[in-house]
Amino acid sequence: MANQNADGCITDETVVFDPKPLAAVACDVVHPPIVASFNDRIRPLLDCIDKLRHLNIMQEGIQLPTIVVVGDQSSGKSSVLESLAGISLPRGQGICTRVPLVMRLQNDPNITAPNLQLEYNNKSLLVDEIGIADAIIHATDEIAGHGKGISNCPLTLVVKKNGVPDLTMVDLPGITRVAIQGQPEDIYEQVYDIIMKYIVPEESIILNVLSATVDFPTCESIRMSQKVDKTGERTLAVVTKADKAPEGLLEKVTADEVNIGLGYVCVRNRIGNESYEEARSDEERLFSTHPLLSKIDKSMVSVPVLAQKMVRIQASIISKCLPEIVRKINDRLAANLAELNRLPQHLTSVAEALTAFMRILSSSKDSLKKILLSGEFDEYPDEKEMHSAARIVEMLNQYSNELHSKNFEKVDEFLMEEIMVLQETKGIGLPNFLPQAVFLNVLQRKVTEIAASPEDFVGKLWNYLERVVIIVLMYHCENYPQLQSSTRRAAQNLIAKKKTESVDWVREIIGMEKLTDYTCNPDYLTTYSKFMAQQHTFMEIMNDHGKYSMINLEGVGVIDVGHLRKHLDVVQQAFDLKMRMMAYWKIVLMRLVDSMALHIMFSIRNMINKEMENEIVQDLMAPHGGGIERMLDESPLVAEKRNRLKKSVKLLKESKEVVANIMDRISLHDDHERD
Repeated sequence: MANQNADGCITDETVVFDPKPLAAVACDVVHPPIVASFNDRIRPLLDCIDKLRHLNIMQEGIQLPTIVVVGDQSSGKSSVLESLAGISLPRGQGICTRVPLVMRLQNDPNITAPNLQLEYNNKSLLVDEIGIADAIIHATDEIAGHGKGISNCPLTLVVKKNGVPDLTMVDLPGITRVAIQGQPEDIYEQVYDIIMKYIVPEESIILNVLSATVDFPTCESIRMSQKVDKTGERTLAVVTKADKAPEGLLEKVTADEVNIGLGYVCVRNRIGNESYEEARSDEERLFSTHPLLSKIDKSMVSVPVLAQKMVRIQASIISKCLPEIVRKINDRLAANLAELNRLPQHLTSVAEALTAFMRILSSSKDSLKKILLSGEFDEYPDEKEMHSAARIVEMLNQYSNELHSKNFEKVDEFLMEEIMVLQETKGIGLPNFLPQAVFLNVLQRKVTEIAASPEDFVGKLWNYLERVVIIVLMYHCENYPQLQSSTRRAAQNLIAKKKTESVDWVREIIGMEKLTDYTCNPDYLTTYSKFMAQQHTFMEIMNDHGKYSMINLEGVGVIDVGHLRKHLDVVQQAFDLKMRMMAYWKIVLMRLVDSMALHIMFSIRNMINKEMENEIVQDLMAPHGGGIERMLDESPLVAEKRNRLKKSVKLLKESKEVVANIMDRISLHDDHERD
C-alpha cells in the first residue's frame, strides 16, 4: 500500500508518486491544464494497466485496478467526465450512457490539438473534438441498438490532450428506477447487474457522483456502493450542482452519514455554452466568494482538486495491485500450459492412433491391477468405492456371514428333521446302521436352502466390478471421447460374460456339494468326536423319565428333549446323524467361502491380463466400432478446449510481456536517476 511521506509524496516499493505538480491551478486570468503530467515512474504503470485492459485480461479472472464512475440518473456524471477530459459527451433526457464507457485520459504536452480515438467492436476510429459526442452516440447505437436499451459491451475513448490528468475511468449507465417509454421493463435490474460486475472486485475504486440537490442516503448509487464497500474505503464522492443547493452542503460533506472513506469533492460543472476555461474560473469564484460554499475546505472543492485526488488514488491502487496481478498472470499461465500439455496430441496417422490406443490399454490394465489385485488406491485416494481390495473383502465377509446365518439350529425342534428322514428312509437291513443316502438327504436339503446366496453374491460382486472397470477405462479414455462408447460397451459385454461364468461355476459347485459328502479336513473328525462325546449324557437324560429334560449341548445350546422321548427307537441314531452333519456343515460353508474368494481373484486376473484387451479391440474393430481411424477425428470438446487454452496462453504471454516491458522501463528510469 502506498504511504505519504513528510513531503507529501506517495511511496511504495514499486512506485514513487509526487503530487505537488497537481496543485498548480491558476486563480487569475489564464488557467493552465487541470493537472500536470504523471511522474515518469507512475505513467508506465497506468499504461501497463490500460494495455492489460485492452488485451481483456479480465476474461482470465484477473481483476484490474479500475476507477468506476456510478451515479443516479441526472446526477451530473457525464458533466464531471467532461470537466476532467475537456471534451463534450452525449447529453439528453434519460440514460445518456447506455454502455460502459472506458475513458483513457493521457496528458501529452507536445501536441496542440486533442487526439481522440474511439475503439469498439474490434474497430478503431479517429474522431475530432466537435464530432466526438455524435461518434459516441453512433457507436452506442451499434453496440446496444437504436432506442433506449443498454448493453454490457464496453466502448473505449482514448483522449490524448495537453493538460488532462492521466486517468483511466469506466463510466457506467445512470441508475433509474422506473423505465420510461422505449426502455425495457427491467432496466433497473440490467443497470444494477452491470454496476455490480464492475464495483464488486476489491481492486475497483468507486467514484460516486451525487447531486447536492438530494439527500445522499436516498441515492441508489450510495446503496449499491455500500453493499460492496461497507466501510467506504474504496469510495470517493463527487458532489455536483453545488451552486443549486448550497444550503447545508458543508454539513452534508463533513458529517459523512454515508461512509465515504476517500472523502468528498464538490464541483461546479460547465453550464450551457461556457468554455472549459470559463467554467473553471466560475467554479473558483463560486467556492471563493459564495457566503456558504466558501466555508468548505479548499481541499474538498473544484475539478482540479478532484483530478488530483483521483490521480493519487489511482497511483496507490495500481501500486498495491500490480505485484498480485503479476503473480496471478504467472500462476494462470503455468496452470494453462500444464493443462494444455496434458491434452492428447492431435493424431494425424493410423500409426499415431495405434500407439495412443495401446498406451490407453496398457495404462488401464496397470490401474486395474493396482486397484483390484494389489490393493493400491493412490490414483483414487478419496474415493472409497475405488479402494476395491478392501471392498471385495467386505463383500466376502458379508457373504460368509449370510451363509452362516442360515440353517441355524432350531432348539425347539431339535433332531426332528433327522428323525423324520430316518423314518422315511427305512429299509430292510441291519439296525443302527446309517446309510449314506440318509446323510445325503439331509445335506441336500441344507445346501438347497443356501444355494441362492452364492449366486446373489457373484451378481452383486460383478456389478460392483463393472462400475470400477468402467470408471478406470473412462478416465484413461478421457482425452479420446470417440473411444469411450466402444470401450464402455466392450467392458459391459465382458463383465456380463464373466458374471455368467461365475453363475455357472456357482451352480457347479452347489451341484458337487449335493452330489457327495467328502472332506479330508481333519477338523471334521475332531469336531465330530467332540460333539459325540455328549451322546452318553444326552441318552441318560432321554432314558430318565423323570421331570428333568433340559440339556446344554455344545454347538446347539440349551434344549428341552422331552418331545424326543416318544422317538427313543431312533433318537440315538438321529443324534449321531445330527453331530455328523454339524461337523461336516462347517466344512461345507468354509469351502463355499474359500473357493469363492479363489474363483473371484482368478477371474479378475484373467479378465485384466487376457480378456479385457481382446474384448476392447474386437469391439473397436467391429463394423459398429469404427476402427482405430476413429481416433483421428478429434473430439469437438477436446478441440474446443485446446483452442480455448491456446488463446488463453497467448493472451497471458502477451500480458506477461506487457508487464515485463513496463518493469524494464521503470528499472531503466531508476538507473538514469542514480547516474
